Parts: sequence; structure tokens; C-alpha cells
Amino acid sequence: MSAFSTLKETERTQIWPGVVGRLVKGRNLTVGVVEVEPGGVVPEHHHSQEQIGFVIEGSVRCRCGGEERELGPGGTYHIVDDVPHEFTAGPGGAVLADLFAPPRQDWDALEVLPPATPRWPRT
Repeated sequence: MSAFSTLKETERTQIWPGVVGRLVKGRNLTVGVVEVEPGGVVPEHHHSQEQIGFVIEGSVRCRCGGEERELGPGGTYHIVDDVPHEFTAGPGGAVLADLFAPPRQDWDALEVLPPATPRWPRT
């Protein structure tokens, strides 16, 4: 197994309707490049992993615990384990980078989608 790949080669995983992730899985963390369609919703949920992420492209409205904020490119978030949170993409959709530790093993059972050109990077 090579240490190198590209997002285009990384299989797509259907996380929620309108929310697709390209996941890079390691022994101690999962990294996801997550594409959210315009107006798409990552519904309220919580998990045992710590999550740190940032907006690569587009915008999201993020609610984490009792705090809510609109984030654009470069906006970051830090969600500690088991805190309820949700995201709603803006009118142009969003591309997010999410890092989870320990790994998101629950995502291993999600539907794998056919290959498609990633929304980001635009090459």
C-alpha cells in the first residue's frame, strides 16, 4: 500500500443525503474532505471522537453545543467528544476538512459511491 494518493483516487462515502466524504484513514485518526451540497445539512449528532476542522471553500452555519457561527474559507472549529453539533451549507455549498481522533470506524459501514471528480481542488 502506497503512502501517497490524490483526492480524485480516494473513494467517496455517502455520509448523509447531500454530504459526501473522501476519507483518509490512519491508525490513530481519520481525515475527511467533506463536500456538502448547497443548503445541505449535516444533522445534529455527536460522537466519541474529538473533531477539528476548517472550511476550505464555500460557507457553513455551524452550531456546536450552545454556540452558533457562520464560517467561510479558513474558518475553523473544534468539537470535543460527545458534544451535539450540526452544519448547514450556504447557497454555494461547502468543502470542509475534518480530522477525527480516534478514527471514525463507524464510517466504515457507510455506502461507497462511484468515482467522481472532487469539487476541490479545482484542477
